[in-house]
Amino acid sequence: MMDVVQIQKILPHRYPFLLVDRVVSCEKEQAIEAYKNVSISEPIFEGHFPGHPIYPGVMIIEGMAQAGGILAFESMSEDDQDATQNKVVYFMSIDKCKFRNPVRPGDRLVYRLGVIKHKGSIWVLDGKAYVDDKLVAEAELKAMIVDK
Repeated sequence: MMDVVQIQKILPHRYPFLLVDRVVSCEKEQAIEAYKNVSISEPIFEGHFPGHPIYPGVMIIEGMAQAGGILAFESMSEDDQDATQNKVVYFMSIDKCKFRNPVRPGDRLVYRLGVIKHKGSIWVLDGKAYVDDKLVAEAELKAMIVDK
């Protein structure tokens, strides 16, 4: 549905911190599914951990948040979407965060987020991350869209 070039028109993140490669589906105000292909060539694996590469949990949560940001921006009216170049999404809280299984190079990390609540510029999302349909992480994310 949306490739990385289209994603870069929405999110301000760039390599090496753009953590969404593709959006598979997006239902405005409802849910999004996106993924990241985890590669051994990523700089994070130079130090986490040499000889035993594990994708950091904080990066999984950040990837979920970026997918949530795409959902929030895509849910805006067309007029408001034109203003996304001047907006950014900030974390307000990360609750109920759990890591279930490690993520390794070669994995496809699938982010599935659903809207719990949306009021004005505030979004509360239920985020889950999967590898091969196996839950690897989950969290409740609260974020706000603000001016840059």
